[in-house]
Amino acid sequence: MKIVRRILVLALCAIILYAVTYAWRAAPILTAYGAKIMCSCVFLGDRDAQSVRDYELKRFLISLGNYELNADDSSATGSILGLARKKAIYRKGLGCTIVNGIAESELRSQKLRVVARGVPSDSVPWPLGDKQPATLPEGVDMKRLEAAVNDAFTFTGAENLRNTRAILVVYRGAIIAERYADGFDRHSRHLGWSMTKSVMNALVGILVRQGKLNVEAPAPVPFWQEDDRSVITLNHLMQASSGLDWVEDYGGPSDATSMLFKKKDAGLFAAHHPLRHPPGTVFQYSSGTTNIIAWIIRQTVGDDDYYQFPVRELFSPTGMHSMVQEVDAGGTFVGSSFSYATARDWARFGLLYLNDGVVDGQRILPEGWVRYSTTPAPASNGVYGAQFWLNAGPADNPDARPMPDVPTDTYSADGFAGQNVFIIPSKELVVVKLSESRGDYLDDNRFLAEIIAALP
Repeated sequence: MKIVRRILVLALCAIILYAVTYAWRAAPILTAYGAKIMCSCVFLGDRDAQSVRDYELKRFLISLGNYELNADDSSATGSILGLARKKAIYRKGLGCTIVNGIAESELRSQKLRVVARGVPSDSVPWPLGDKQPATLPEGVDMKRLEAAVNDAFTFTGAENLRNTRAILVVYRGAIIAERYADGFDRHSRHLGWSMTKSVMNALVGILVRQGKLNVEAPAPVPFWQEDDRSVITLNHLMQASSGLDWVEDYGGPSDATSMLFKKKDAGLFAAHHPLRHPPGTVFQYSSGTTNIIAWIIRQTVGDDDYYQFPVRELFSPTGMHSMVQEVDAGGTFVGSSFSYATARDWARFGLLYLNDGVVDGQRILPEGWVRYSTTPAPASNGVYGAQFWLNAGPADNPDARPMPDVPTDTYSADGFAGQNVFIIPSKELVVVKLSESRGDYLDDNRFLAEIIAALP
């Protein structure tokens, strides 16, 4: 009996030790997440703090924390029982940044040159402005289209777990449907989460057009050239097939959550991971590789122009004036996850790709870039291109594609909790869906099929 008791005591001690260790690792991630979301939703999304607590911060585990807004110094804090306190601060033009690995005073004193944003004009025709045409494309079954859009906002049960916040449908260049949930409108910014990865695709494309990057060349990470990572190309990073050892798990402490919520320099943290597989042989969806891309963009452009470059080269020419890319504490865009824009600006982004990288006669992306971006990565089994999700399916069985009732040429920028920009070239269609879903996800296959069915 004594042996049994000792074993039970040892087992109990091991469980307690594991629980304490896990909590020690997880708590700062939870509180940093909450502080960051509270800060960004209020100062970028123009939301009420309580509504953020009621929706974004109501998820289990996150809800264990206490999150407070401080309008006086444009910040938000998170803590659990007064412990694991984390803070995020807002800076105009840069959004919110978690105070990680740096003193708050030093973070606030960073001299990062940002530029003033324009605003879409109601007197300038869409898509560069917000003036809508007097007539819409003919042949659209508006009743069926309206029913499909309305269905996206419905939910079952006592609580709205779907939380659809915006739907916008652009057909042949014209907005043919647009609806927002209560509390949101066409001026509201929404967090794109991993749709930000596709924005990084555009910035790389612009640098390729300018002759400053080559996707087939070794990725320009200097310390990789000293070891087996020297064989990783920029294309491997773009196609999420770098072979780096990485854990993309958001259920607890992992490479991804530590990078986003505990590290000063997201891209450098990811870049210091070792090689696990030969590059190009294994598809591994990775926020880490996208943040390496964001770091590469910074090294290529240079700090003097880094924060102005996206505005001048991408956002202003396309009319995406609301888009804000947030930075980590080291000053690099968190290219995997943190960008905010209105539904109309996400639609403008989709139109850029639908129109082969050209806006109002001006080529933004290099010729052939959209084709490159939508070509399946060899290791992805037809579901991923270069920072875009695809609906191509396996080459030998396209009927097994993710959305079987939607054309094979569909591709999309996708983000956590139901953020999507769907681009369907064969239907001349862009569909934006922005949500804060907690389990009750919209059936995108049926949703898109119904919209397509309403078109001539």
